Amino acid sequence: MPRFAANLTLLYTEHPFLDRAAAAARDGFEAVECQFPYEHPAAGFAARLADSGLPLVLMNAPPGDWAGGERGLAALPGRESEFRLSIDEAIAYAQAVRCPRVHVMAGRLPAGSERAALQPTFVENLAWAARQAAGSGIELLIEPINLRDMPGYFLNRQDHAHEIVELVSAPNLKVQMDLYHCQVVEGDVAMKLRRYLPTGRVGHLQIAGVPERQEPDVGELNAPYLFGVIDGLGYQGWVGCEYRPRGGTSAGLGWRPGR
Repeated sequence: MPRFAANLTLLYTEHPFLDRAAAAARDGFEAVECQFPYEHPAAGFAARLADSGLPLVLMNAPPGDWAGGERGLAALPGRESEFRLSIDEAIAYAQAVRCPRVHVMAGRLPAGSERAALQPTFVENLAWAARQAAGSGIELLIEPINLRDMPGYFLNRQDHAHEIVELVSAPNLKVQMDLYHCQVVEGDVAMKLRRYLPTGRVGHLQIAGVPERQEPDVGELNAPYLFGVIDGLGYQGWVGCEYRPRGGTSAGLGWRPGR
């Protein structure tokens, strides 16, 4: 059975953020992940994680001006200084909360720009970030995200993400494969798993139902079948549960194997 990590940004929102890891532990989760924890001092968050007994296995680097519509900086020419500061902040926070993986968001295409023109910036920034993180033991991840949920996002396809990882050629840069985004953009999810998990370039998986991004037992993906594929391929990493519950989080966990 895959190992599941509760996403504290989308799950347990009936609780204050710092109480969510304890709620996940009560429901039998083995780990947690989150998007942007920076409004909470790292020491306090680390203490609450320790109290819950659950490790934080993934978080995001700062994305720029989220409220203003920004969704990352890594592929944006002219923002290199801000990008480097965001990576330094992410590494310091991740070390303080003992989080081994940081998702680095690419960003949206600026008006009038072409994706191909941004790729050199993305590759160069990721290479710098990978070097910066190497001494910390932190793994960096890039994630293809669908254009329905995030219009204009630079990175959308699994093959493109793997091309970028190969171009950067850093052992601590991998792909975050969200099966929800993969289904929305490309479909053929089981075959994508069979193609990419054996490469060793996938550092983290995530799940949600398609198309509403609710529990994975609702919609067009066959979650039990995909869990079997993941197990059969020998994947030892985490599967993040990054979905929006239809109701209370705990009440909606009937999809999880063994519940």
